[in-house]
Amino acid sequence: MSYQEAELVNWTEFAKSRGELGSAFLRILGYFREDGEKAIGVIEEAFRARSATALVTPAHTLKGESAQFGAYRLSALAEKIEMVARRCVETREEPDELIEDVVALRPCFTETMALLDRDANPLVARRPTGFGRRVDAPAQGFGRAV
Repeated sequence: MSYQEAELVNWTEFAKSRGELGSAFLRILGYFREDGEKAIGVIEEAFRARSATALVTPAHTLKGESAQFGAYRLSALAEKIEMVARRCVETREEPDELIEDVVALRPCFTETMALLDRDANPLVARRPTGFGRRVDAPAQGFGRAV
C-alpha cells in the first residue's frame, strides 16, 4: 500500500493517544508540531544536499511520532523516505527518486496538523456565532422589537 492510500488520520489511534497522555496531550502535540517542523526542514536540506545518510534519522523520528498520533499518511510517507534512504546508503546511490515524496512531506504535515489541531481544541469546534445569541434566533438591533 502506498502512503497516498493511507488514511490521513486514524481517529481511533488519535483518541487512544489522547487518553493515554491525559493532561499532557496538548503539550506533547505541541512538541510533535515543533519536532515535525524541524524534521521536515532537515529532510528537505538533506535531500537538497543529496545525502541519503542525513535523511534516515529525521524520517525515522517523524515516522514514529506521526504514528503515535494516528497520522498514518504522514507516518507512511516518512517511512518510505526512510526506507529508500537506507537502501541508497547501502547501494551508495543518491536519493533522487525521493523528490516527489520530499516535496509532498510538508503539505501532508500541514494538512495533518490542521486536522489534529481542530480535533484537539474544543474551542475551535464549538465557537458560538455571537455572544449571548441563540444560533437559531433572528438578528435584531439592540433593544428594538422587530
